[in-house]
Amino acid sequence: MSTKKSYKGCKTALLLTGGGASAAYQVGVLKAITKFMPRNHGIPFPIISGTSAGAVNATTLACYASCFHLGMRRLEYIWNNIHTQQVYLSSSSKVFGHIIKGILGSYQAEYAPKKPMSLLNNEPLRQLLTKVVDFKRIDGNIASGYLSSIAITAASYSSGDSISFYQADKSIAPWKRSKRRGIQTQLNTEHLMASSAIPFIFPSVKIKQEHYGDGSISQLSPLSTPIHLGAERVFIIGVEQPQQQIHHAVNFHQPPTTATIAGHLMDTVFTEALNSDLERMHRVNNTLTLIDDNKLQQQSILKNIDSFVLNPSKNFHVLANDHYDELTWALRFILRMMGAKKDSETTLTSYIMFEQNYCKQLISAGFEDAMAQEQAIREFLNI
Repeated sequence: MSTKKSYKGCKTALLLTGGGASAAYQVGVLKAITKFMPRNHGIPFPIISGTSAGAVNATTLACYASCFHLGMRRLEYIWNNIHTQQVYLSSSSKVFGHIIKGILGSYQAEYAPKKPMSLLNNEPLRQLLTKVVDFKRIDGNIASGYLSSIAITAASYSSGDSISFYQADKSIAPWKRSKRRGIQTQLNTEHLMASSAIPFIFPSVKIKQEHYGDGSISQLSPLSTPIHLGAERVFIIGVEQPQQQIHHAVNFHQPPTTATIAGHLMDTVFTEALNSDLERMHRVNNTLTLIDDNKLQQQSILKNIDSFVLNPSKNFHVLANDHYDELTWALRFILRMMGAKKDSETTLTSYIMFEQNYCKQLISAGFEDAMAQEQAIREFLNI
């Protein structure tokens, strides 16, 4: 029988990016990695960093860092049984009632307490997270050496900074750089709600004296957080997908719809910052090879960071289109008003499609992509 293994001293980090319902793909990739490892082993990523929906997956894994298989079974169960109404209110009365309350609230006096404006009400997500995420387990996993640190990134609307809320031992000091900060804290549900608050779609979240939104908004350097937490190797599960149009002939003479623009902005927010940061990291790595070893050892600012990036081989937009009719009438009505209907060329639907069948497809896609690169993943993680 295998025994549990602590990864104390290991410097490998897991970076989970944002992307709404696309985070189900991450579950498939991680599920495949459990196939490479003996049961009862700790997580092979003692440093975990998550943003937006990726923060939910990251925190769940951190809670079960002592047993990677158990954590993945827990995470897979959640995504295999998820429905839109568990993430945000989706019935006609709830959707339109929330919008009307928001409009009426905008006419309140400035001194009156106001609720944040949003298209959808994601209070069910808060209830789900409170039920399934046991934050008390994180400290125990850190103390026993199964976990080094866990960070959740959110964007501060108050300061404009990218804030990484992290939980770790006292050896990791808070940091402050241009437009980004690391704040040590005890993580809770509100941090997850803040990190996954997609602009306009979900309401902002107030933590202490600042208001926060989706962590991908101002995250100009996604790799910064795991590196500050001590990572020397970063395993990244991204959401950049191959371009694939539903229609072969698209009328580019017509102006883009609101949904098309929103989808494009979300694609950019969730992928471009990571790509730019990876390019910058590779340039630094190449520069370090030109520096004399003695001089390199005399400084502690720059170090080589190895990375492994796994992006989807399938287009989520095409998969989501097959499940468009599973959305409630109210959601389809709102999407139609924005210019997004079935077979339309917008990726917006794929981000809010928290439906069971769609998420199962994403899990399968992630599993297949990871299994196709089994040998490379084994080598990178030293499995």
